[in-house]
Amino acid sequence: MEKFIDNLSPMDLMRSEKMSLVQLIIPVESAHRAVSYLGELGLLQFRDLNAEKSPFQRTFVNQVKRCGEMSRKLRFFKDQIIKAGLLSSIHPVVEPDVELEELEMQLAEHEHELIEMNSNSEKLRQTYNELLEFKMVLLKAGSFLVSNNNQAVAKERELSENVYSSDRYVEASSLLEQQMRTADQSGLRFISGIIFQSKALRFERMLFRATRGNMLFNQAPADEEIMDPLSAEMVKKTVFVVFFSGEQARTKILKICEAFGANCYPVPEDFSKQRQITREILSRLSELETTLDAGIRHQNKALTSIGYHLTQWMSMIRREKAVYDTLNMLNFDVTKKCLVGEGWCPVFAKAKVQEALQRATFDSNSQVGSIFHVMDAVESPPTYFRTNHFTNAYQEIVDAYGIARYQEANPAVYTVVTFPFLFAVMFGDWGHGICLLLGAVVLIARESRLSTQACVRAYHKLGSFMAMLFEGRYVLLLMSLFSIYCGLIYNEFFSVPFHIFGGSAYKCRDATCSDAHSAGLIKFRDPYPFGVDPSWRGSRSELPFLNSLKMKMSILLGVAQMNLGIILSYFNARFFHSSLDTRYQFVPQLIFLNSLFGYLSLLIIIKWCTGSQADLYHVMIYMFLSPTDDLGENELFWGQRPLQIVLLLLALVAVPWMLFPKPFILKKLHSERFQGRNYGMLVSSEFDPDVEPDSARQHHEEFNFSEVFVHQMIHSIEFVLGAVSNTASYLRLWALSLAHSELSTVFYEKILLLAWGYDNVVIRLIGLAVFAFATAFILLMMETLSAFLHALRLHWVEFQNKFYHGDGYKFKPFSFALIAEDDD
Repeated sequence: MEKFIDNLSPMDLMRSEKMSLVQLIIPVESAHRAVSYLGELGLLQFRDLNAEKSPFQRTFVNQVKRCGEMSRKLRFFKDQIIKAGLLSSIHPVVEPDVELEELEMQLAEHEHELIEMNSNSEKLRQTYNELLEFKMVLLKAGSFLVSNNNQAVAKERELSENVYSSDRYVEASSLLEQQMRTADQSGLRFISGIIFQSKALRFERMLFRATRGNMLFNQAPADEEIMDPLSAEMVKKTVFVVFFSGEQARTKILKICEAFGANCYPVPEDFSKQRQITREILSRLSELETTLDAGIRHQNKALTSIGYHLTQWMSMIRREKAVYDTLNMLNFDVTKKCLVGEGWCPVFAKAKVQEALQRATFDSNSQVGSIFHVMDAVESPPTYFRTNHFTNAYQEIVDAYGIARYQEANPAVYTVVTFPFLFAVMFGDWGHGICLLLGAVVLIARESRLSTQACVRAYHKLGSFMAMLFEGRYVLLLMSLFSIYCGLIYNEFFSVPFHIFGGSAYKCRDATCSDAHSAGLIKFRDPYPFGVDPSWRGSRSELPFLNSLKMKMSILLGVAQMNLGIILSYFNARFFHSSLDTRYQFVPQLIFLNSLFGYLSLLIIIKWCTGSQADLYHVMIYMFLSPTDDLGENELFWGQRPLQIVLLLLALVAVPWMLFPKPFILKKLHSERFQGRNYGMLVSSEFDPDVEPDSARQHHEEFNFSEVFVHQMIHSIEFVLGAVSNTASYLRLWALSLAHSELSTVFYEKILLLAWGYDNVVIRLIGLAVFAFATAFILLMMETLSAFLHALRLHWVEFQNKFYHGDGYKFKPFSFALIAEDDD
């Protein structure tokens, strides 16, 4: 047996890639190019040798600052392009890489040009808005003044303060800065202006309170919307004219106007002067429109030119910044002529790394080559699994629980099959499975187009939910296929059974029970060849039968998966040469689990095969309470009672077997190892003969027996209690499968069939729409999510806790392909 086990394959698919700690000694003149080539290769994870230094104390901090500043300018250009409604070139112009200094000068020139254009445009836009507002005030306020001229009170008004020369409107500065001339303060006066429509009511109330009602307020909505310079949105405004008397009231009104952001404009009373000013304003507005259009065209031309190169520039700056960030992780040697770096790389990639370093030396015309050599590792290496589009999603499911310890057994290998299968056990309906399959096929068919969006524009284009679905498209594919398979076993198509694999094995005794489904049925042929017989549908015993079937099936699947987890713990122990874990953890755990729940699984299979009416609840309960009593009618096979006694004793022995030997053996081994070798602590730590060359060297620590014993006790208690709770947890397979089936039945019978019972097309269409909505959003979305989460729980807790430590750290190589857009 041992020879057979030793001849088994090493199961490399389960293990992470073998890693090596390597040291690089790179000449300064070729360091930048070497790191760039390594970034393109993407198979070396650098260690930070300057972790104790702040970012501002590192060697290449100035270059990082320059890259950060250029990144800010590029983001400014991108914002300006988006604001102008332009799109950066989908097919950017590919040019030879420019030097960083040359690009820095180009970006500075473009930024200066854009800032100047924006400043001029803002000034012109402000003048244009003020002239437009003045025109509206003239048109609206003029009607107020004409109506008041017909009254006696208007004769006392002095309007000399509102008369200005035409030169006033040619100035480019703000019209609000022009001085208003005061007239005879004894007469009735007015102030005209414009304010946001949303503030008009509060503005009027404040004026009334400030003047104690001694004012007349007229308002009218403006005919056109005006662009707000702050938000760049079109807003509605209201023209107002306030009539008052006295200098004190005038001061108050002007302050209130300023507080509410109202713009005041002088309006002459003379109608001829109003027309003259209006003509001048219209002429000036026409000129400004022409100037603004020309400025916008010039700005769009400049932005379009920038947009052709923006993608390439942003990629270049991201790469340069990443290179200098990586160079900051390296140290200078004693001569200050070489940079020394350390990092992890997979064993298979060592030749590729050396080739990249040689190429960098040749391309940079360096007289000294780079040195690459493997070091002894003290700490545990990172974990790296090579995945593809299909397996990546399953690896992410496992990594979400915890990164595997270095070369620990990888659960993702089995999760590829077990995860979608357990999902399908809870979701089994081949009609719903076909719907999921169509969605998965659509995502896979559009993979080439959507993958570009997912990588470049990620969640902006797809949205977070769609991006999650796209990343898990192959998980969805297998979940749908297994759902169709389990749906065929359950014989459910949107909860409706079909005679797909032949006729039913049951028929009526006579003609009187032709419509009966609960009584009078006899078996007249061989069992239904595949899945559940459709005659169970609607029968009085349908629910008890399906409950018994799915509950027992859930226990069988749970015990099988937990045994798989325990077996994987054996392969872990064998791989790491830990005979203690094999003898005092794997063996007693396997005995304990199968003495109780493995035996229960055996009873379920025997009962199915023999058709016995034995009560398994009674058998398992009295196996503990009265193991020596006669089983009576609950006996399933000869020798069952002595077998139960033996299994019970084995389960009882397995508990102290797990708990006591391992801590005491560890204590003995530790004392024997260091007995008479206290001087060994003075030996150099460069070599430890007791540690294998391929494993990470561990620091000598003082052995704490109480800590080891408590840890082993917790582990043993957790397994014993977990064996019961984990088995019970797998009953969620039965519960969710039953809930999904019954919910489908309710929607089919109480919505679709009920609506189809009416001889009315409208009612039938409404029923069909409600049924489709309930199926799509409740069964295909909520139930899918629920079954997904429960399958996730079964893998993370019930399966992986048998063997998976998950306390490693992920291999994160320096790679340009992994740099996100927002890293800057």
